[in-house]
Amino acid sequence: MKTCLVVDDSSVVRKIARRILEDMNFQITEAEDGEQALASCKEVMPDAVLLDWNMPVMDGYEFLGNLRRLPGGDVPKVVFCTTENGMDHISRALHAGANEYIMKPFDKDIVAAKFQEVGLVALNEQSTV
Repeated sequence: MKTCLVVDDSSVVRKIARRILEDMNFQITEAEDGEQALASCKEVMPDAVLLDWNMPVMDGYEFLGNLRRLPGGDVPKVVFCTTENGMDHISRALHAGANEYIMKPFDKDIVAAKFQEVGLVALNEQSTV
């Protein structure tokens, strides 16, 4: 089973993302900020990271830079999931090593499509729930 770290300071967003990703057969770990997420990655590197930009302690952009410098930190597919929709933010995220970008609010179809685009799920792997 593939693993996904959901990083968002909103417990509601984490809960929604967890439900969507568990339906897609991912094992979920959660973090409230980039610092917690980085600690989690140092313990066990996930296959994927669904990452918010604006968080306390360490934001998503800073987390991504730190993740990519860790041993094995180039492996996880990182999908930013944020309200930041400016081209400058999207460009910065992709340049820093993000694989995709999702705008909030999101739904299962959007998450499934983006995870498919980065090679995390195949069409036939998606749940029909």
